[in-house]
Amino acid sequence: MPRLTAIPAATAPTSPAAEVQQAPKGQVLPAERFALRVGPSVIDGLGVFAAEAIPARRKIGELRGEAISVREARKRAKGRERIHIVEVSETRAVDATESKDALRHINHSCAANAKLRISQGRVEFYALRDIEPGEELSCDYGVSHHEGRLSCRCGAPNCAGRL
Repeated sequence: MPRLTAIPAATAPTSPAAEVQQAPKGQVLPAERFALRVGPSVIDGLGVFAAEAIPARRKIGELRGEAISVREARKRAKGRERIHIVEVSETRAVDATESKDALRHINHSCAANAKLRISQGRVEFYALRDIEPGEELSCDYGVSHHEGRLSCRCGAPNCAGRL
């Protein structure tokens, strides 16, 4: 089986777009790759905002939380006003309710500037376009537990009206 090896410093790419963060052995990278802040949102409740420019197609960060079963996730979601749970497979979910990570406050928009991607059980967010400092981050929640019963508040010209 082939092994991954580090690129020697002399031949490593030097452009910022090619920059890849690597955590020292035994340490975890921060959940956010760019500076973010949480504040009041015009969409709903609290939102997460770019504190610096975020280039298109770059990973913004990850939503982290407690790994739980989908059955437990659905039990926890019942009766909650705010839900910070993402199903990552047919059997597993991530509950970010107790997380301190800013990305747990990302709101839905029908004209999203970020994309939620599930990769190897991780909930990752990527910029769909250049995001300016101060701009609220949003993603399209897609299929959700709301099953069309929740009014969308994104205000986008292409708003679907319901989640």
